[in-house]
Amino acid sequence: MTTSIKILTDSSVQLTDEEIQKYNITVIPLSVEINGHTYVDGEEITRQELIENLQAGNYPKTSQPPLGRFVEAYDRLGADGSQIIAIVLSDVLSGTYSTAQTAANMSEAKVTVINSKSTDRGLAFQVIAAAKDVQAGKTVAEIVKHCQAIYHRTRINVLIDNLDCLVKGGRISRFAGALTKLINLKVVVQLNNQSLDVVAKGRSRKTFLKFCEQIATRHQAQDNPIQDLSLSNVGTDPEFLSRLKQIILPTNSEQVHYLARLTSPIIMTHTGLNAVGVITLSKKPDVD
Repeated sequence: MTTSIKILTDSSVQLTDEEIQKYNITVIPLSVEINGHTYVDGEEITRQELIENLQAGNYPKTSQPPLGRFVEAYDRLGADGSQIIAIVLSDVLSGTYSTAQTAANMSEAKVTVINSKSTDRGLAFQVIAAAKDVQAGKTVAEIVKHCQAIYHRTRINVLIDNLDCLVKGGRISRFAGALTKLINLKVVVQLNNQSLDVVAKGRSRKTFLKFCEQIATRHQAQDNPIQDLSLSNVGTDPEFLSRLKQIILPTNSEQVHYLARLTSPIIMTHTGLNAVGVITLSKKPDVD
């Protein structure tokens, strides 16, 4: 009898309810802290409620990942002898990978933990690929290798409209934050393997439009079409999202899977209001 494999991820992932049900994915909720109170993502706070807190000046902080939740989920999923593959958000952004690995060592189940080096829809690309592999009868080793290949075809850039959350989170100094606020600085950051790096900056939203033009140009020049585009955001106006889509996908956009949804509270904590995650999955590895 072939041992079954079950897929688990964390709530920073950008999956639709339909995808979660279709692929039978277990999602462990992470938490955020606001004014000293911890809220469980999706249970005690919604994505819209997090935006409302940001609008009211209540800036969230990340909270410790739930070790007990991981252990309980592993034990429950593995009770029938199933193996578990946990695919979690990048260790650059969170301690979730370390927590998931610690929990795996505490569980009676056989667990393989994958550091996706990604998050949001980029994490979802790997989770969905793994779930499809399970349905196709692939082994754990084959699934791990496939997730690594998906990572190399994925790029995550975040258009940050204001630096308030970065200042509050201690990622830049208050003095630097005050100066950049005076000149209305906009920045684009890229999630890389070991770091979150600034790749563009300017004084208006034209910076974002120009950057997205560069994305389109790069993919066209390399004959490496985008197959999936996500514009995960923090309450960004739909008109601006539509404009970004038109720039990134100037032709054949109807052939590309597209998703524009609110990102998770975990990601909102890092990015702040009006941020947009430009997340692409291309046909081939995405290289500069």
